Amino acid sequence: MTTHKTGPVTAGSVSIGGGSDLVLIAGPCVIETPEHTLNIARRLQDICGRVGIPLIFKASYDKANRTSVQSFRGPGLEKGLEILASVRAATGIPVTSDVHDAHQASRAAQTLDMLQIPAFLCRQTDLLTAAAETGKPVNVKKGQFLAPWDVGGIMGKVRSGGGLVITERGTTFGYNNLVVDFRSFPIIRSLGLPVVYDATNSLQLPGGLGSSSGGLREYVPHLCRSAVACGVDGVFMEVHDDPDNAPCDGPNMWPLDSLEGLLRQLLTIRRVLEEEF
Repeated sequence: MTTHKTGPVTAGSVSIGGGSDLVLIAGPCVIETPEHTLNIARRLQDICGRVGIPLIFKASYDKANRTSVQSFRGPGLEKGLEILASVRAATGIPVTSDVHDAHQASRAAQTLDMLQIPAFLCRQTDLLTAAAETGKPVNVKKGQFLAPWDVGGIMGKVRSGGGLVITERGTTFGYNNLVVDFRSFPIIRSLGLPVVYDATNSLQLPGGLGSSSGGLREYVPHLCRSAVACGVDGVFMEVHDDPDNAPCDGPNMWPLDSLEGLLRQLLTIRRVLEEEF
């Protein structure tokens, strides 16, 4: 087995790649209320502290890509960033969120420790270059339409800044379905980039419920374990204390109460890899 050292890319106090620890990027799909967001962040901090895994907190201030115009989108840029800033101030955890427009990048970078580019926007040149120009690390979700070797095009657009991370979140497989090609992890890492596996969005069924997306969260542990066995640098998970009643992406979000046991399994797999290779 050939291994490739990547990175590291540093977001706040957390390093991704370069032989660093397995990282968790996690939080609710979207910011609901300030109180709920901070509660999830504190619970994640407690869990990750017990398990021993570095955490970057993620919650979207705006979910601009929704199935229906009636779908809940979040509090918006200014209020959302204010809530994320308060989470970081209260917990010390680095924070990240989706940036949808080049004009948002500089404002978002004043608060976020890492800028995240949604999958459907991964080829938007102005957005990518604006994000890189902020000097903050950029985490690009690989589009559902993009081959892993085509990530090289993204690299060419994010030449400056605080570094580039690629998150694999599945590939379109017919209508309303996604599939994960596990070859993509070593392919992307061979380019010298840290790679993260999005365990929950890759199990989304886009538009699968008609006016909203469905999901297959029961397979999250299986695919997570497989991705860590492939040598990913981090795992991305949208988590919630009550996913069945969440306003956004509930069917594929992982229940917060079930997170600790899964993380312990993933770290066990990671330790085996480190001992073997």
